[in-house]
Amino acid sequence: RQTVQRFREAGIRTVMLTGDQKLTAEAIASDLGVLGPGEKTLDGRDLARLDPGALAASVGNVGVFSRVSPEDKLKIVSAYQGHGEIVAMLGDGVNDAAALKKADIGVAMGIRGTDVAKEAAAVVLQDDRFQTIGAAIEEGRVIFDNIRKFVFYLFSCNVAEVLVLLIAGIAGLPAPLLPIQILWLNLVTDTFPALSLAFEP
Repeated sequence: RQTVQRFREAGIRTVMLTGDQKLTAEAIASDLGVLGPGEKTLDGRDLARLDPGALAASVGNVGVFSRVSPEDKLKIVSAYQGHGEIVAMLGDGVNDAAALKKADIGVAMGIRGTDVAKEAAAVVLQDDRFQTIGAAIEEGRVIFDNIRKFVFYLFSCNVAEVLVLLIAGIAGLPAPLLPIQILWLNLVTDTFPALSLAFEP
């Protein structure tokens, strides 16, 4: 429940796909906080009546899909992707393999997952804990943010050097920086601050 809430706060929506009956799925989803206010449950029978366009239009306010088949899971993943979402699919069985492969990020259970699911997935969750996904996303976002910071820092430093040399060349002035000075600048002022930005916690 806490992980689902943390995901929601981080802008990640959790949706349940299950073979269980509608009432069972709703009870579990409500207890875990998966079924948010105003979100509904879509049954496998209702899903079969929707064409791909109608399904893509309705997935935005569906929190639980009940009585779904492997084909339904594939249709649901495609519908979310058609809706412009980046989809991570978590599964453990042979019946999840097609949807795991289709998803942007397929995540298989490492302990109770089948070999077929592990082969189809992009990521294998070694401890089968949902919280581990949250920790991995958090770490990944920190890494991405740090990469963006140091690339921006290096780009701005090097653009400044290029501009100094370019303006001096256009104005007909002698070169303001010697090659050894540029090398020194790149070694001292670029490398260590960029590294510290890369490892910022």
